[in-house]
Amino acid sequence: MKWQGKSRRTPSGGRHIGNRGKRKFENGRNATDTHLAATRSKKVRTFGGNQKMRLHRCDVANVTDPKDATTRKTTIETVEGNPANQYYTRRNIITRGAIIKTELGSARVTNRPGQEGHVNAVLI
Repeated sequence: MKWQGKSRRTPSGGRHIGNRGKRKFENGRNATDTHLAATRSKKVRTFGGNQKMRLHRCDVANVTDPKDATTRKTTIETVEGNPANQYYTRRNIITRGAIIKTELGSARVTNRPGQEGHVNAVLI
């Protein structure tokens, strides 16, 4: 389980002695690496009883054409590049900022698919 609490080190590298232990609300979850495959998603309960859609696999995207401001649902053929991690490209992992190849052309992902449950992209 990931922990998103305060670091035990000061900015200069010195030791910081805390006055309490870890708390449940400081827990985090592992990142959802959205792969290119038949769509599969899952609902997750988050802090405060809210919900997020975890997109584990996806093969369609809502692609917007900035010239005429139209959005169409198209299939994703492959991941052409990913600035988050160079190895995500060959593993076909879709994250925000990834360049995907669609039927309409190359597009940049503008949302966070692992947290929103769908893929939005803009043609480039």
